[in-house]
Amino acid sequence: MGAQQAGKGRANALKAPLTVRIEEPCKAPAEVVYGLVADLRRHMEWAGEMQPKKNFRLASMEAPEGEATVGTEFRTVGADPSGRFTDASVVTEAIRPREFEFVTEAHLDTKKGRGVDWTNVHRYEVVPDGEGSRIAYALRVERISDLPGSMAALKVPGLRGMAGKISASYMRRGLKNLVKLAEQRASA
Repeated sequence: MGAQQAGKGRANALKAPLTVRIEEPCKAPAEVVYGLVADLRRHMEWAGEMQPKKNFRLASMEAPEGEATVGTEFRTVGADPSGRFTDASVVTEAIRPREFEFVTEAHLDTKKGRGVDWTNVHRYEVVPDGEGSRIAYALRVERISDLPGSMAALKVPGLRGMAGKISASYMRRGLKNLVKLAEQRASA
């Protein structure tokens, strides 16, 4: 499944993809950061254990050991403020130490009992910056099958931007955790 084909031909409540991009500086070199991103099991630390319980967080993962490459498949289960999600993902780009991308077919069971299917593209770009690096993370929502409850705000242009800012605040916590873990690893 290539990123260009993500979610094609399936029901989509979005009129256009929704992209949220954030960046953080990191004192660790790009190689160290990339190593943490490409080792999928390490996501359980910075996107799971280090996340607040009320935030988006991974609860479990089935992934092969070692560095993921294009075609590596993995599954995750987690929670976010809306409910519980189960995901199936495949790595679509892995260029050490600069770019790592995967496409996720997600299913969210909302707290109110609704099921919502998503197609998301997660992209990490790591750029050397002096002795450290700069990490950019982008989440592109290609498809959402339905927009129940507060997700309906994604239909309204002004509120869509607000929803993007709220999503960015959740995403930033995970990215800051990645930075912290990379800096710890680089100084060890």
